Amino acid sequence: MSIKSILPQIIYWLEEDELTRNFHYTKMLPKHAVKLQLKIKSPLILAGTDYLAATFLQLGSENDFSFLTSYEGKKLTEGTVIEFPETMPFNIAVSGERLALNLVQHASSIATWTHKHVEVAKEKNIKVLDTRKTTPGLRSLEKYAVRVGGGFNHRFGQTDTWMIKDNHKTSLGGLKKALRFFLDQGAFYTNIVVEIHSLVELQEAISLGVKHVMLDNFDPQAVRKAIEFKSEGMTFEVSGGLNLKTISEYLIDGVDALSMGSITYSAPRVDLSLKFEK
Repeated sequence: MSIKSILPQIIYWLEEDELTRNFHYTKMLPKHAVKLQLKIKSPLILAGTDYLAATFLQLGSENDFSFLTSYEGKKLTEGTVIEFPETMPFNIAVSGERLALNLVQHASSIATWTHKHVEVAKEKNIKVLDTRKTTPGLRSLEKYAVRVGGGFNHRFGQTDTWMIKDNHKTSLGGLKKALRFFLDQGAFYTNIVVEIHSLVELQEAISLGVKHVMLDNFDPQAVRKAIEFKSEGMTFEVSGGLNLKTISEYLIDGVDALSMGSITYSAPRVDLSLKFEK
């Protein structure tokens, strides 16, 4: 099911390589069997193998890629070699190699980077969340990779959870009117999160019955002060400028989650390659 659901994306990405533009090239590619090896060249958490499988399946491969399931989400050391148990026609392998590898590398980079943050935050049982600061066209892959790395997804799109941001408050006439706008959507089960920029605004949000708040660009001292206003049933998320060097300062009792776009847009590249043997 997961592989079938991502095939439309794979088709779109394969079109970028314009394989159909040069019919002579694709027709003349040799079809002899090759053995594939996925070589891990830096420590990583492997993610995105379904995307690799979908790439080759879309190109006509009849291979069984289920063996990759046992490697998905696993910590792998430099020098690990994953042998593909079946051979694959060279024309399919060489046509899909770069796309498959790019997707696995990108997902593995994010999963590995996310896991480093999760390891720090687990000291206080604080969840690490992603944001919507994802690469257009790659949101599904990137948010999946965050989950593989032990993080949590904030929301996939704007309507999964209503978030009242500063631009809403400015354009809709303040927090109270912005809150009324979203309540009037009539989405009974859709949560509302309010982006908070000051302790005064936090108190206003609480007085309006808001249960979920995101403390935006609060320093640790301000977060501790904000926690004093937290009541039962409320969720406090901290965001804004967080990174691996600073999150330890925000491991504060009462904080439920840390959200940071950097786990998806600033993940250092892991290194791997896909090699063929005739």
